[in-house]
Amino acid sequence: MAKSMTKSDIVNHLADKLGTTKKMANDFLDEFVALATAEAKNEFTIPGMGKLTTSKRQERKGRNPQTGAEITIAAKEVVKFKVSKTLQDAVFTK
Repeated sequence: MAKSMTKSDIVNHLADKLGTTKKMANDFLDEFVALATAEAKNEFTIPGMGKLTTSKRQERKGRNPQTGAEITIAAKEVVKFKVSKTLQDAVFTK
């Protein structure tokens, strides 16, 4: 299994591919993440990759894995990412 890329690997790749400095690539990546974070509540679409959305989870029953005791897991809001069909097909079609 291949090792996943670190932030440093991503910054180096972007800097090399775009012919820019690592600082500019790092600033771009940081700003992109900040924008996605700020806009996720309104749906944030990354063309060709997918969509960030929020969803509400209902309260539900669960089990403590150490004791086996039944517990109630509180309702909460979560961020979800739905992968686009284009990316799904590109990754798994060979």
